[in-house]
Amino acid sequence: MSNTTRLLPFQPMSMTTAQLAAVSFLARYAGHTHELYSYQLRRWFQWCETNGLDPLIGIQRAHVELYIRSLGEAGLMASSTNTMMHGVRGFFRFAHIDGLIPADPAVYARLPKVHHDESRTQGLDRLELIRFLQIAQTITVHHGALAYLLGINALRASEAASVRIEDYAETLRGHRVLHLVGKGDKPATMPLTVPVLRVLEACRGERTSGPLVRRPMSGAPIDRRDVYRMVLRVAKAAGIPRHISPHSLRHAAITNALDAGVPLRDAQILARHADPRTTEHYDRARGNLDRHGVHFLTAYVAGV
Repeated sequence: MSNTTRLLPFQPMSMTTAQLAAVSFLARYAGHTHELYSYQLRRWFQWCETNGLDPLIGIQRAHVELYIRSLGEAGLMASSTNTMMHGVRGFFRFAHIDGLIPADPAVYARLPKVHHDESRTQGLDRLELIRFLQIAQTITVHHGALAYLLGINALRASEAASVRIEDYAETLRGHRVLHLVGKGDKPATMPLTVPVLRVLEACRGERTSGPLVRRPMSGAPIDRRDVYRMVLRVAKAAGIPRHISPHSLRHAAITNALDAGVPLRDAQILARHADPRTTEHYDRARGNLDRHGVHFLTAYVAGV
């Protein structure tokens, strides 16, 4: 049996050193992050098997860079290639820390350069966001609740799909709040405004526990793929002529908050960005020409 097929699931008594390193690394994570890194390591193991390499022992920096090149040749954009390497780089880093390999071959491997100055996601302007939220409520209460979680509270797709009724039952210092576990398994608490709470309660109905947003036809809990399909349906019904994803709604929540005058620090809290520079990317990407500094400079210099 190959290294690839035995990576996950595995037989503890017959694990190779590479499999042991993979299992030890993945044990640090849970949920979507665990699934993502598991996929990334499976792909690395498959590439190594195809090229007659052990996924851990004897790997050199040149091997890692050849793998990175193969990802680009397979059609992945530079940003996606870098994301694909997160799990692989962590795998080697902790294998080195654990003493399974003498050096980390991925630490100096060259990654594709990505221009980070602006977020490239196409969000929605104020009027488009308003229309999206309105149309979503006319489809089903589930579409409405999902739209508000993404477009007002700036949740990620996996976060919105995971919201349970019990998660927003608490009132804290006069605010109804939503508790969630975000990216990197970081807990977060955010207030729910009256319009958002009204839509969530309509979705909840008479239920008192369990997943909030469900598939309208079957009543089964939604997953990330359902979130994408539901967003596409609302966007089509709203007549938005370009591709809209769940991240477009999160992007819209952040950029419209900035346009509304929310200070950058408070927008960072809304977005739950660990680094304020990430929020600044959204700020620079708004394309709000009415507020461009050239207008103020022209008035100052030319007196017009």
